[in-house]
Amino acid sequence: MSDSNLTIAIVGATGAVGTIALELLADRAYPAERIILMASSRSIGKKLPYLDTELTVIEAAPGAFEGVDVAFISVSAEVSRALAPEAVKRGALVIDDGSAFRMDPAVPLVVPEVNGADLEWHQGIVSIPNCTTTPLAMALAALGQSVEITRVTVATYQAVSGTGAAAVRELHEQTADVLAGRPTNPKEYPHQIAFNVLPQVDDFAEDGYTGEEHKMINETRKILHDADIAISPTCVRVPVPVTHSEAVQVEFKRPMSPEEATRLLSEFPGITVVDEPQASVYPMPAQASGKDDVFVGRIRKDASHPNGLALWIACDNLRKGAALNALQILDEAVRRDCVKPVR
Repeated sequence: MSDSNLTIAIVGATGAVGTIALELLADRAYPAERIILMASSRSIGKKLPYLDTELTVIEAAPGAFEGVDVAFISVSAEVSRALAPEAVKRGALVIDDGSAFRMDPAVPLVVPEVNGADLEWHQGIVSIPNCTTTPLAMALAALGQSVEITRVTVATYQAVSGTGAAAVRELHEQTADVLAGRPTNPKEYPHQIAFNVLPQVDDFAEDGYTGEEHKMINETRKILHDADIAISPTCVRVPVPVTHSEAVQVEFKRPMSPEEATRLLSEFPGITVVDEPQASVYPMPAQASGKDDVFVGRIRKDASHPNGLALWIACDNLRKGAALNALQILDEAVRRDCVKPVR
């Protein structure tokens, strides 16, 4: 079966991730008549350009899922919890970008290159990992093929688009304000984000880690099917519009050379190694934005541990971190015959 025979709904079509999802479908020349755009009531009637036509946004409501085969949902967790079961009731496969179902044991949490086989036990809903988890899980899956991983320390440098379109606008506005000598007016974050970094992504829990950091721990373990892997993240918001970066230290059961790590990463689908540090060539948001792959560089022995490696990752958080992963989940579900047309 070709996925172009499926009717796809994009729920949250006017948001940052929904916009990229529509662009990716356009890159495939997906039939316009097979796409339904949904959003909140305030966007009803809005027209979005698509190929040589326009698509009209309708309200995301239970009845709107009649005849939908696949629903990409990128909205708040509260709205996802309300709408996803309604879509499933009407026969749709839900691919959800939010946090609502990620840790539900009945819901696969999927990065197709890592655990695509988990799609075979879905019960109507599949979750996409957090946009920081996906590139980390891919790099660890590549390296873990050769030697068991025991511990991971990661610091993230997260773009403001991970918060949404309003945060991107706020970064632009604050940048102009600072350059003009005007005071900033933070709304999306607790502090000014322009020319600043915030060591807080999400709310703090009692243990001092944030919700985002707990997501990285729990989601990575679920995707890798490894409940014992030790992970300690620190998530930081930086004044970059698009693309998250990560500094990662990995400890193994035995030493792994940078050469072996480079080979494993280079051979892993969806990863591109960019690693010529002497020539100042390494992954950066400016290079990775708008690209599909996870970019890895600065691969080196960890100076603090004989069994450790250090590396640097950059990955477009709106593409592979969200919309592209959703589309690849659909491709994998079609390949594995895990999605059926409603009619």
